[in-house]
Amino acid sequence: MAEIDGPRLDPADGKADALVVLLHGYGANGEDLYDIAESWAPFLPGVAFVSPHAPQACPMVPGGRQWFPLTMRDDSERWTGVLAAGPDLDRFLDAELERWGVSPDRLVLVGFSQGTMMALHVGLRRKLAPALIVGYSGYLAGADHLGEISARPKVLLVHGTADQVLPVESSRNAAAALTAAGLPVSLHLSPGLGHGIDRMGLVLGLRTIAEALDIDLPGGG
Repeated sequence: MAEIDGPRLDPADGKADALVVLLHGYGANGEDLYDIAESWAPFLPGVAFVSPHAPQACPMVPGGRQWFPLTMRDDSERWTGVLAAGPDLDRFLDAELERWGVSPDRLVLVGFSQGTMMALHVGLRRKLAPALIVGYSGYLAGADHLGEISARPKVLLVHGTADQVLPVESSRNAAAALTAAGLPVSLHLSPGLGHGIDRMGLVLGLRTIAEALDIDLPGGG
């Protein structure tokens, strides 16, 4: 069993009533998405944040981490990868919910790239559905395995139209497959954006999280 840990941000209100977990991409680490937690936290005062480091060192990037290895970068490899990495992340989520005293239905998973693959795979197979999954610049591994999912949370997918790492079709195809499986899915495409997250994507993520957790944003968001 792999050990997973990473930087945390306490809720401004002191006691957490929801938890947002940020899952970084291949070759990054938990610090990579921590600034998103810092930017969202003032608007979500009752929310705790954690941005864990993936459990494996990334051989291609000194100091980087990976949820699973990538060589062929095809669906078979990605499916094998999420299957192998999923149980450890699932246990980590359970432990974090217990740490903060938060109900599993008040969990939000936010992923970027490989982190989105993990968020979708694990989030759709939780015993109790998370409140929301937000996937930036991601990919749905094993779309033909959606018949086995046990949870149908709300899903927001955000992708740049100029992404050369994971083409925008990855999120288009994911949205179509998830919708066909009965999930409530929103898809936002950022014109001209490459493999990254822009300001509109962050604002949309914040608004969708607030809506899913029934939190009123200042000025209506």
